[in-house]
Amino acid sequence: MDFTIENNSGQGKNSTLPPEIKGWNWGAFFLNWIWGIGNSTFIALLMFVPIVNFAMPFVLGAKGNKWAWQNRTWRSVEHFKKSQKRWGIVGLLLVCVGLPALILSISMGMKSSDAYTMSLAQLQHNQRVIKLLGEPVEAGFFVSGNISVSTAGGQASLGYSVSGPKGEATAYVYAVKELGVWKLIELGVYSEALQRRVILIVDGENVDISQEESLIQHNKVGG
Repeated sequence: MDFTIENNSGQGKNSTLPPEIKGWNWGAFFLNWIWGIGNSTFIALLMFVPIVNFAMPFVLGAKGNKWAWQNRTWRSVEHFKKSQKRWGIVGLLLVCVGLPALILSISMGMKSSDAYTMSLAQLQHNQRVIKLLGEPVEAGFFVSGNISVSTAGGQASLGYSVSGPKGEATAYVYAVKELGVWKLIELGVYSEALQRRVILIVDGENVDISQEESLIQHNKVGG
């Protein structure tokens, strides 16, 4: 049989998709726009369009084999299948290894920040927090939030779990950097299980127990 009849890949809509390659494309789903460039399927660049990018991985997963076959010339069906399998393996490794490593790296970077270490020290030595959670008060493994620093200063908004013998809570931190020095502006913990909130700092000022009750009533620090 003539090659052009057996294999008409790379001819756009004139290409006939072989039955053997119909199905889901994991490489297109996981790597989306990267896979798109590698497979001459530039519609994948819609991943950079807000809102549309939520649906595109699923569209690419469903249509990826068809579009890749139409947009590139392949030596054979086997060549195509081997290539797409490699894309899928790389995508899976990225999701299962690369992404967790990135999240861990970001979390560890936040843990080394002054905003984190200052806030944790306050929590570990505050008698109201110790009364709520027990002693010692220890921080969880991950930190979420964001830290931004510029020549003019910086700010940090963090959240992380803390626990003790009596229970667990979530710490909420807001700090700013001025003239090279970090200062805690808001600091509190909230235990959903114990239905208790402890407020340590508001507007950069330490809060005592009498002030805390008033602030909780007015919901100044959320949980």
